[in-house]
Amino acid sequence: MAIFEYSAYDQSGGKVSGQIEAIDKKHALEQLTKKHLYTSDIKRLDANKGSPFSFGNRVSIADLEFLTSELSLLLESGVKIDRGIDIIKRTKAKPALAMLLDSLSRDLKKGKSLAEAFGAHPNTFDALYCNLIQLGEASGNLSDVFGSLATDLKFKRELQQKIISSLAYPSVIFFVCILSVFFIFNFIIPKMAPMFANAQDLPWYTIAMLSLSDWMVKYQGFLILGCVATVCLLIYAAKQENFKRWWQLKSLKLPIVGKAVLTIERIRFNSGLAMMVKSGVQIDQAIQLSAGNIRNRELRREMDVAKKKVKSGSQLTPALQQSSLYPDFYISLLEVGEESGNLSKVFDEIANRSRQEFESWTQRITTLLEPLMILFMGGFVGGVVVMMLMSMVSMNEIGF
Repeated sequence: MAIFEYSAYDQSGGKVSGQIEAIDKKHALEQLTKKHLYTSDIKRLDANKGSPFSFGNRVSIADLEFLTSELSLLLESGVKIDRGIDIIKRTKAKPALAMLLDSLSRDLKKGKSLAEAFGAHPNTFDALYCNLIQLGEASGNLSDVFGSLATDLKFKRELQQKIISSLAYPSVIFFVCILSVFFIFNFIIPKMAPMFANAQDLPWYTIAMLSLSDWMVKYQGFLILGCVATVCLLIYAAKQENFKRWWQLKSLKLPIVGKAVLTIERIRFNSGLAMMVKSGVQIDQAIQLSAGNIRNRELRREMDVAKKKVKSGSQLTPALQQSSLYPDFYISLLEVGEESGNLSKVFDEIANRSRQEFESWTQRITTLLEPLMILFMGGFVGGVVVMMLMSMVSMNEIGF
């Protein structure tokens, strides 16, 4: 079965559009005709097509948030889950999401549970997501579960956007700086080079500038190929397990990056823990499932150790105290929560405080990076311009 997107007119002449599941285009047209719809346009959705910046049939975090929040709203309104998925299917969902909804709908119609249907897509729905759905099915509290998941996904999406936006401006400045240097050394300096052809005893900076320009003009093809090869090598290395393990370990020790990694992972872990504890999951199992939210393997290993200690009878606070995720202040909060029996609220508080901490950190870094990048660009490009001017001035002091 495939998904077709259509535009049509009903019997009253009103324009309608949506998506329909069919074997082929002919079958889709037959179904629309039976509904007394006159099709003006119909096309098959292909999950592998779409934006040139999309990655195959992957469902984005924004799509996942949309699906989760819509399901929460529909379930809260009393709509059955299978009916809710069919309603969402009618919207002009992106191809990847449309394919996912189609698969979920088919599995539910076959009699599978909601957790089983979602669990069939591990690349889209992680273990935490599926386990919470299973708990929601058992307790009859699916709308609240989807609401909590939607809130968590919203934060993840906003976090992703903040990281991208905080790096966007410095990246643009750096790119402009590189282009400026490339333009100067490839076009400006070569045009000035004949002025110094017969000069003697040129200043060292003039010789260096002319030599570098000459080298770039001759070997810029190799330079570009080298840059492309380096980028490709880094992309390839990033997919290798050994490199991932090495980088994740080193990133925790870097002065600025390490703090950001710890804060982000603390948010992910504690937001998952809060949802699991609220849903009545045992704390050792909650730690295990929430650790799946942690991307850094070293920190995940620490959580595995903490889970084993809790499972063997240790208290939660001493077990988590040995992890890098929890500074002394958060350990104090955990002690209070453990003594009062209100751990879910404490985990929520830790996640919220960590969010504020990360937002403040991002703001400071962005504020600091902008002038630094401008100074770097101005200093680098300005230095080249000053050397050019000094070289021209020195011509008056050189005898021919």
